[in-house]
Amino acid sequence: MTLVVIAEPAPLETDADGVVRVGKTRVTLDTVITAFKQGATAEEIVYRYSSLKLADVYATIAFYLNHQQEVEAYLQQRQQQAKEIRKMNEARFDPQGLRDRLLARQTERSA
Repeated sequence: MTLVVIAEPAPLETDADGVVRVGKTRVTLDTVITAFKQGATAEEIVYRYSSLKLADVYATIAFYLNHQQEVEAYLQQRQQQAKEIRKMNEARFDPQGLRDRLLARQTERSA
């Protein structure tokens, strides 16, 4: 019997918003790579995110290791987008005002 070796594409898909997701799940590339960089093994990542397949996590890590510069640039871009969105939301919904209202409501209930 001869083993047929074929290359398989990375299990990554970009959604309509430009977010890269792993396999057919809602788990993002950011999530898997962040966990990996924090020292989690592929098995631990699958344990945390049960919708992932172990082979897909290994393939995602391999893709990251083979394309580290490009993935790091993507992750930086995503972090910048998150900061901008957070800033816009804080401008629209004052977090301190919300906190004050919640604390006032809590005080009213306990009185």
